[in-house]
Formats: sequence, structure tokens, C-alpha cells
Amino acid sequence: MRVLKSKNIVLIGFMGVGKGTIAREMSKQSKLYALDCDDLIESLENKKIKKIFEESGEEYFRKLERETAKWLEKNVKNSIISTGGGFYKVKNLKKIGTVIYLQSTFDGILKRILSHPNAKGKLEKRPLLKDLKKARFIFDERIKSYEKCADLVINVEEKLPKEIVKEILGLF
Repeated sequence: MRVLKSKNIVLIGFMGVGKGTIAREMSKQSKLYALDCDDLIESLENKKIKKIFEESGEEYFRKLERETAKWLEKNVKNSIISTGGGFYKVKNLKKIGTVIYLQSTFDGILKRILSHPNAKGKLEKRPLLKDLKKARFIFDERIKSYEKCADLVINVEEKLPKEIVKEILGLF
């Protein structure tokens, strides 16, 4: 069993890979709290992420992510934290907890989103997925960075959430 830094598990990966789903399932199985960075930001701003992007732009949203990361580092222990797709860029990521990269291909992520009963809502929730060509470019740009900043890499493609969680919890 590995020792968790500050007993937090921080899930990173591209938008739509299933970070929130995995965090909630891990919470059920481990009895740790699950926190979602995007939900925290929405609560802080009293606006949906999509609206924040529309009204204030991506740079402002990234500033909110940095503020959230500082808060998490100082205040959160014994939790599973799901992050937004670009959260891996925060400077204090490793100080928040053990970083796990949920890895999938771009096509695997699209398949996962499109097979969801609320696929339309899932797509609308992610402003950067409006342009698939641009989204694929961002995905390709981020792969190496996700791997570089992760303590552990878990391939999630074609796996059920319960299988992924069992694999992750088996590492600790």
C-alpha cells in the first residue's frame, strides 16, 4: 500500500474522460469525500463553467482554478478530487495529493460521452468540445503533460467505473 500525500487523490485527464464519475465511485467504495473542482468554482462564482467562459473568458477561469488549487492544498484532506481538463497546470498540483492521470484516447473519450444518456448535456457542459478539431489538438498537446505530472497513470478506456476504481484502490 502506497502512502497518500495528505491522503488526497487528485484525478487529472482530458475533459470527458470520467474524472467526476470515478471520484464519485471511489467515494462510495472508500468512504472518502469526493470534491469536484468545477463544482467548487461554480459555487464560488454562482455561475456554470460555460457561463464563466462566455462572460469572462478562459484566462479568468484558469485564475479561478489556481485559487481553488491553493484552497484545496490548505484545507482539504482525506478526499478524492476530480479536476477540470486544464487543472494539471496549477503549480501546486503535487502538494494537493497523489495525482492520478485517467488515460484514454480522444476517440475513446468521445465514445464515452456520446454513449451517455445525456450526451447532449455532457457536450454542452464542455465549452472546449464545441470544435472537435480544436479539442483534438488540445488533447494531443496535453497528453505528455498529463503523464509528466502524474504519480500514477490508469488507462480507463473500455472499462467500467467499478473496474477502474478497483484498479486504483488496489494500488494503495
